[in-house]
Amino acid sequence: MFTRLLSLSLLTLLPVASAAGTLVYGAPGEPVNLDPGNASDNPSLQVQTQIYDRLVNFKPGTSTPTPGLALSWTTNSAATIWTFKLRPGVKFHDGTPFNADAVVFNVNRWWDKKAEAGFRDQGKTYEIWADLLGGYKGEAGSVLKSVSKVDALTVRFTLNKGFTAFPDVLGTDYFGIASPTAVRKAGAKFGTPASSAVGTGPFIFQNWKTGDRVTMKPNASYWGTKSTLSSFVVRFLKDPAARLNELKAGTIDFTSSLNPDDAKSIKANSALRLVLPPAFNVGLLNLNTRQKALSNPKVRQAISLAVNKKALVAAFYGDLGHSDASLLPQALGWANSRSVPADYPYNPAQARKLLQEAGYANGLSLDLWYPPISRSYFPTPKPVAEGIAADLSAIGIKVNLKTEDWAVYLADRNKAPGFDMFLYGWSGDYGDPDNFYSAFYGNGGSDDTGYNPAEIQNLLVKGRAATTQAAKAAIYSQLHALTYAANVRLPIVHGVAPSAARSYVKNWITGPLGVLENVNLIRLEGKK
Repeated sequence: MFTRLLSLSLLTLLPVASAAGTLVYGAPGEPVNLDPGNASDNPSLQVQTQIYDRLVNFKPGTSTPTPGLALSWTTNSAATIWTFKLRPGVKFHDGTPFNADAVVFNVNRWWDKKAEAGFRDQGKTYEIWADLLGGYKGEAGSVLKSVSKVDALTVRFTLNKGFTAFPDVLGTDYFGIASPTAVRKAGAKFGTPASSAVGTGPFIFQNWKTGDRVTMKPNASYWGTKSTLSSFVVRFLKDPAARLNELKAGTIDFTSSLNPDDAKSIKANSALRLVLPPAFNVGLLNLNTRQKALSNPKVRQAISLAVNKKALVAAFYGDLGHSDASLLPQALGWANSRSVPADYPYNPAQARKLLQEAGYANGLSLDLWYPPISRSYFPTPKPVAEGIAADLSAIGIKVNLKTEDWAVYLADRNKAPGFDMFLYGWSGDYGDPDNFYSAFYGNGGSDDTGYNPAEIQNLLVKGRAATTQAAKAAIYSQLHALTYAANVRLPIVHGVAPSAARSYVKNWITGPLGVLENVNLIRLEGKK
């Protein structure tokens, strides 16, 4: 029997410095909620990852799994039975014990639609579970078959289908382990500004001032590296220019998702330090196949041919963006198909011809929605949307630009009939191509486009079970070819959104999985 065992290995503790005041982060938006598993947006996850631990962590600055709340895990040769040994002696912020019961409680909230503590009848959806793990309890696509307590510190997951990256999924920021006691006490309000957010993480939630900030304090009883800060504040500053101005003024200490054009001025400022996280993301133009015109493959192909993706990236990203014909960032390029062109073609004349063939010789009108906040892949969404609108106007498609509050945007894109076209993307959660493909083409991931062919679903199942990179590459190259031809999700950019910090912010470790993964390791040296 093949056994995968991660031996016990703790992060090397950093030298402990004395408490050094309050660290203030300028966030690109406000969280939707702080209930693990019930949000997939970056502003929510940036705060959640401070409050909650996951079973699996990632080595700082990498996508390499390492022990978290689980000390080790093993699997069988088919990667269908996973057993996790839990860390002893850990307590939630409310003083209650972390154990196998807590893990089973949280997993059932996400996976089982009938779980009493899921509060789905009051608006909670846990859609990310279906996006990454195929579906919910009892559904044909569900990767998970059962979760059970073996003993107080052992949990076993039995899967319907092999999944070699299963521990990586459980290590994503979505699946923080919350206190069952706190969830039951708060009910559906758990994780909202009116209630609490209780985990085992390095920071303890104190308050959430709507429209302004979330304030946290270090967890003095944390099992890992304890923060040397006095407190950690996340301020909500949607505008990149406002974030940079506050950073220069010293009213925030560090920030992210700035305009690519700002990189030069940051480098020239001796009080600041430029940080360029890797482009482990993709920004997409998404087309809703439920919309009549967009259900026609020729219309979708015409849109693809009409959008000058290279010019958009050159205009708004400079050398901090890359455009190609893949959903995957370059770090996962080994999974791309050699039969797919390196870049999407740009051919407005052919686009106009295809529109005529589709019955739209006189043009048509479509809505294009863009996010109201900065994302790492779209630090300035509105100008990108305006550029796309101009390109489509040139072939006879009138574009109506629209936006709305971020939380509403996320919900409305999945509600029938959905948006016609919309900007949305993904920042990688773990180093496997499944993370990108399942997020956009899995059962739950297809809700916003209505594009969910069985052939793609079957390949996703095979890809999750593949045990070697070569086997994965053979499967995901087929997915690449299929999704490229479909023209449903058009990759616009893999972007490097500049981050920056005041010079006294030390040991800020960024990597492919985000910029706020290791705040407890940050030290302030010389902040006045």
